[in-house]
Amino acid sequence: MQMIIVDDEAHWVDNLSMTKPWHTLGIEQVHKAYSAREALQIIDTNPIDIVISDIQMPEMTGIELIERIRKHNKKIKCIILSGHSEFDYAKKALQNKTVDYLLKPPTDDELLGAVKNAINQLNAEWELISSLKRTQFTLRENLPVLRGRLLLDALQGHRFQAGEWERKLVSYDLPFQSGESALMLVRMEEEFGEFDNTDQTLIEYAIINMAEEIMGEFMEVWGVKEEHGYLVFLLQLKEQGTDLGKESILEKLSLQLQYKVKQFLKGSLSIVITEWFKFPEQLSNRFHQASSSFRQIVGDEREFIMRVSDLELPSAQGPLDALYTPPSLIHLLESGHWDAAEEKLLAVCAELDEKWSESWEHCMEAGFLITASFTNLAHRNGHTLANLMGTDIEALQSGDAFTSISKLRKWSLSVLANLKEGTSNEIKDIRSEYVKKIQDYTDKNLHDDVSLRVLADHVNLHPTHLSKIYKIETGEGISDYISRLRMDRACHKLKTTTKKVYEISMEIGYMDPAYFIKVFKRQFGVTPQEYRDTNK
Repeated sequence: MQMIIVDDEAHWVDNLSMTKPWHTLGIEQVHKAYSAREALQIIDTNPIDIVISDIQMPEMTGIELIERIRKHNKKIKCIILSGHSEFDYAKKALQNKTVDYLLKPPTDDELLGAVKNAINQLNAEWELISSLKRTQFTLRENLPVLRGRLLLDALQGHRFQAGEWERKLVSYDLPFQSGESALMLVRMEEEFGEFDNTDQTLIEYAIINMAEEIMGEFMEVWGVKEEHGYLVFLLQLKEQGTDLGKESILEKLSLQLQYKVKQFLKGSLSIVITEWFKFPEQLSNRFHQASSSFRQIVGDEREFIMRVSDLELPSAQGPLDALYTPPSLIHLLESGHWDAAEEKLLAVCAELDEKWSESWEHCMEAGFLITASFTNLAHRNGHTLANLMGTDIEALQSGDAFTSISKLRKWSLSVLANLKEGTSNEIKDIRSEYVKKIQDYTDKNLHDDVSLRVLADHVNLHPTHLSKIYKIETGEGISDYISRLRMDRACHKLKTTTKKVYEISMEIGYMDPAYFIKVFKRQFGVTPQEYRDTNK
């Protein structure tokens, strides 16, 4: 856990942060802040769990600090330290759900006890949030979506590690196991096309429920709608159905599904059923075989039930698996996973070498999709592919890039490197622009609120993200930059103007002159007036 101690009296902060055995309570890091504004900046950029704050501070009181914290994070635990025992202060502290209200100076037992109480409250809250019971409830609520996503990934060829399938099937309460299975693909015919998106979804849901009801007596049924509009059902025979004949059961139940949908939903279905296969190893292959049958064999035929032959498709018609196995190349490029994108390209070329070395069409298919992914990335970033590719565009324009697998490999890896370099330079330029905007805004508004949150809102970024960008680009934290700018400007005004100290204090963002004098002396070892006197 992380904690912050806030007080305008530096000796209190330093003493409490350095001399108490916080590590014995599990506190990993203790931050220090000498004003409420500084505390808010630290809280914006660090995962603070506990705040110990003085109540009487210039510019913003401890109560006001807690109120600001509560607007953005209700889980942080707050402890108030005060030299006053006024009832109004204590009442406000209770209203803001502080853990404790301690009078200065607190004893070690009081202080450590309050922090321990805060830790116990945090642990209890997070245990509830992460409890197995709550997790199981959330899982049950989202099971249909999770099950559908799992089946879709498997159909598209996502490969799970050894034992992962079994674990997921158990976690999602799916009564399936490795072994003999079949797929049923259902196409809803044009009668259903008149429905809008909402009604269409309800119809699809109704058909899935009807399939589970009709087939559930003999089979385990796991259904989902896939990206091309088919309803796909994974089927496994239950024990009691094994003596009735697998093929006859499937065809009989499919026919019954067709009939009931037409009777109650007033629309027709076309159905393709695969041969029985080994699940999960052959799942993706059989799915692609069945969907291919819909496209190539069935065509415009309607309201039929067809079993896909177990014969392998001719090699010239086979799919290029590596190109379409998730995650897609375009997804890897969009998310900036350059190493994984390179591995994807190498895997595609390796499959071309192994399976399709004699097929120019497969090489062309890979080349077109790779080019489309590259072009999409370029256009999303406001560029043309030609600008990012340089001389590599010539091989694409001439068609030479796809004439052989080796040329495709060399060309695609070269273009990927150019895209990576161009994107990296663009990111650096964007970071520099953010830094410039922040520094310009701060320079013009130093007299006003220039907290991290205000600056983040100015450039439409999250405070934590802005803080990281600024630190990466400049090597300096935003709060350090603002403090340095204020002190530099104060020194300049003290040396070049006759303005009073309190006027300079207001102009550089310190509403309380006494606090400004304290900060200035801590920085330079002299008061502002002493600095002015020695620099005349």
